[in-house]
Amino acid sequence: MIAAMQGCSIVSKVRAQPYLRRLVWLAAGLSACFLGFALVSQYGFGLFPCELCLAQRKPYMAIIALGVVSCFVKRRRGLLVIAVLCTMLFFVDSGIAGYHAGVEQHIFKGPSACTANTEPQTLEEMRQALLDAELVSCDQPMAHFLGLSMAAWNAVVAFLSAVAMLLGILARKTKDNT
Repeated sequence: MIAAMQGCSIVSKVRAQPYLRRLVWLAAGLSACFLGFALVSQYGFGLFPCELCLAQRKPYMAIIALGVVSCFVKRRRGLLVIAVLCTMLFFVDSGIAGYHAGVEQHIFKGPSACTANTEPQTLEEMRQALLDAELVSCDQPMAHFLGLSMAAWNAVVAFLSAVAMLLGILARKTKDNT
């Protein structure tokens, strides 16, 4: 009788919930580590963030919030939606970080509030540019590790996290369909 129940779709759906919940918690835990690393770099080592650095933190905060929300979701479909959202947020963060790395390498033009895109012509424009200037420029990397800036590393780890999440979701979906 137990062997017959193991083949039952209801039993496999019940087992899918802990798997998806753990997948979302893993995403939230990774996001907390990545965000913690950024905060330690900022407050511990004085590597102050620019506008794009701060934008890269928002998807991680959203993933952490989704991890908390997943504690209260009972249905498999709801957990699957949260897991897919986490995957999409990792891809979004990878895109922001990739753009930021491109700005640092002067491949892309950065946001006007974050980079010096135009030269002031008059004394008043110069004064206003100084008053409006960010403390940290987006096109100047604060630190490099193994030849990559922090933004480039963030692009890599966010992309790999998104791919891992996607593979985890697809692997579970394949097991559910067999």
